[in-house]
Amino acid sequence: MTTLRSATWFGPTSLRSFSHRSRMRQLGVDASEHQGKPVIAILNTWSELNPCHMHLRERAEQVKRGVWQAGGFPVEFGVSTLSETYCKPTPMMYRNLLAIEVEETLRSYPADGAVLMGGCDKTTPALIMGAASAGLPAIYVPAGRCCAVATGASRWAAAPTCGSSGTTTGPA
Repeated sequence: MTTLRSATWFGPTSLRSFSHRSRMRQLGVDASEHQGKPVIAILNTWSELNPCHMHLRERAEQVKRGVWQAGGFPVEFGVSTLSETYCKPTPMMYRNLLAIEVEETLRSYPADGAVLMGGCDKTTPALIMGAASAGLPAIYVPAGRCCAVATGASRWAAAPTCGSSGTTTGPA
C-alpha cells in the first residue's frame, strides 16, 4: 500500500504535524474526515468576469460530493482565471503564470491528487501543464461551454449551436 503524500503533513508525531492537525480542527474538520483519506485539491478557475467559467462554482460543489463519495477529502483552491473577454492585453500572456500557480499550489499543500476545473484554449493547457509538472495524479473537468472548444472566428461560427439565445456562453 502506498503512503499518501498528505500523511507527511498530518501523520508524523512532530510539532509541525501537530500544528497541521490542530489547524484542521480549528477549521471544524474532525480527524475522521481527513486522516487516512486522499486529499484531493480542486483547482477552480471560476470568476465573475469569465463568462465561460461562471457555472464552475456550482460544478465544484458537485465535484466535492463525488470526492466525498469516493472516500477522499476535497479541498477547493481558486486559481487565476484567464478570460478572453476581459483579460488585457491578452490572456495568453498569463497562461504560463497560471501553470506555475497550479504547480506550486499542488506542491505546497497536502494534496494527493487534483481535479482541474477550467476551459478555453488558455486555461486548459495551463492547468494540465501545471499539474503534470507537480507530478500528482490529476483529472481535468472541462468547463463544458462552447468557448471551451472554440475561440476567435470559429466561436462565431459555433454560436447558433450554443443554447437557445445563440450566444457562446449558453450550455452546449
